[in-house]
Amino acid sequence: MHTLLDPAILFFVFGLLAGLVRSNLEIPPAIARFLSLYLLMALGLKGGFALAHSGMTWEVGTSLAAAFALAILVPLLGFLILRRYVSGFDALAVAATYGSVSAVTFVTAVQTLEHQGIPYGGHMAAAMALMESPAILIAVLGANALRRRRRLPGAHTPPPPSLRQTLHESLTDGAQLLLLGAMAVGMLTGDTGKAAMQPFSGDLFKGMLAFFLLDMGLLTARNLPSLRGTSRWLVGYAIGAPIVHATLALGVARLLHLSPGNGALLMVLAASASYIAVPAVLREAIPEARPPLYFGLSLGITFPLNLLLGIPSYVWLAEQILS
Repeated sequence: MHTLLDPAILFFVFGLLAGLVRSNLEIPPAIARFLSLYLLMALGLKGGFALAHSGMTWEVGTSLAAAFALAILVPLLGFLILRRYVSGFDALAVAATYGSVSAVTFVTAVQTLEHQGIPYGGHMAAAMALMESPAILIAVLGANALRRRRRLPGAHTPPPPSLRQTLHESLTDGAQLLLLGAMAVGMLTGDTGKAAMQPFSGDLFKGMLAFFLLDMGLLTARNLPSLRGTSRWLVGYAIGAPIVHATLALGVARLLHLSPGNGALLMVLAASASYIAVPAVLREAIPEARPPLYFGLSLGITFPLNLLLGIPSYVWLAEQILS
């Protein structure tokens, strides 16, 4: 309940309600894009400043290794389950969406930890960047294999983007590069840079997050109609998969003796689903898949559930089990 009364979360709920009653309230796309880039830049700076203090430790290395392992395991597990209910291309697309991460969910979780005074490592921002691309690679390779198996003699269809082109697009995504670049700046400047950037990356952060979550509430409400007619099995996956993925991450965090803050963020990363970067890449890389399916499930169901119920639950569990 304490988390639900956070102003940023309440602005998300307000945006969701405003969208459901079909209000004309709207955040211009250019401003929404700026807010997204601001949050990633501020997060990268915070992570860099923290890393300047801690340096490379055993927990930093194990956390990054765990994040990478989960980034491979989650989409593979998702595909094995989903291929029973939808086409191979749809299964790959949904699995990739849920195998990647949501930066906004992660930023909200970071704000929750800071609000509750729970320490975490700045390297977890690097873990988020590390987890974004493996699922895309798995989906593209799987889609190419399906196409070779199903190709009909004499069929002429426009070829999808090459694997190299797709990987270049995903690995050089501007938002991801901004996050890593800001982290590098934070590591290089340390306490001096932190003091200089405090009005930007510290004081403004909460308000900017609330403004962005207002827009996310409006966007979520606008995309709910795309879920009409969706199989109950897929709706069940959108609800249950984050719980399973977070449980896997919690087990890994326990095994590696991660701190409660880092364990909670690992759970959030494993449980989140991409609704911006990965769907944008998949739309071109796997045109056979249905965008309303993988985009609608991640944004319409998983994102609000993680934001309202998942984050407080993951933080509480991490504190109980990893303390």
